[in-house]
Amino acid sequence: MANPFSKGWKYLMASFDSKIDENADPKVQIQQATAAAKEQHQQITQQAAAVIGNQKQLEMKLDRLLKSQQEQQDRARTAIQAADKAAAEGDADGARELNNTAEIFASQLVAVEQQLEETKQLHAQATQNAEQAQRQQKESELRLQEQLGQIDQLRAQADQAAMQETSTKAMDSMQELRPDDSVPTLDAVREKIERRYADALGAQELTQSSVHDRISEIAAAGTDMKASARLAEIRAGMSADSPADKQLTEGVGGPEPEIVETDPEETEPVEAEEGRENAAGETGGVKK
Repeated sequence: MANPFSKGWKYLMASFDSKIDENADPKVQIQQATAAAKEQHQQITQQAAAVIGNQKQLEMKLDRLLKSQQEQQDRARTAIQAADKAAAEGDADGARELNNTAEIFASQLVAVEQQLEETKQLHAQATQNAEQAQRQQKESELRLQEQLGQIDQLRAQADQAAMQETSTKAMDSMQELRPDDSVPTLDAVREKIERRYADALGAQELTQSSVHDRISEIAAAGTDMKASARLAEIRAGMSADSPADKQLTEGVGGPEPEIVETDPEETEPVEAEEGRENAAGETGGVKK
């Protein structure tokens, strides 16, 4: 059964890493990725250098063993020639000692040749490893150059994303703004002013209508006074002419009435009225 404390700790660490990645600054992450790529390339370069160095070391050992092989062969050949010469001269002890020396050189030559063979195999393997390490180092260098070339583009995209996020937050903040209820709005103030102005116009219109009606009443009163005065004049004229009218109406068929000359100024105001009311009497009572 898994340890619950270890499991919980791993979960917390994973959640913490996720929160860090979610809230991390992209520019900082770009810098971290660049530093990691450079460090990785440096490590690959160091490993490739170590592999190539191993190859070079085996090459040096191979050269040394080849030289040692040649030396041991020369020494063994020289010892054999000396032993043969001593045997030819009848020096058996010298010949035996020289043969023993030649055998020693031959043993050393065999050991050198074994090391030489092993070194050749190691050198061949090291050569393959060195070639592979060089290819990996070149690939790592190209990858690093490509990543370095993308840094400016990634930084520009990060700046653009940050500006877009700032603009989006500003728009969201503007949408969340609400008018202050304690302060009147311009629309409310405008409506209040327009209402008061309209009320003032209505009051002014009513006042003008009242004045016009009053003026009309005064004009009508003046006209009525003039009409009353005119009517009084007409009645006065009719009262002055009432005996003659009576004679005219009563004396039809009798003696011819006497024509009395009157002042034109006295009869002028009542001529029109008399002409309308007594037209028939005048034509009937006056004879030519």
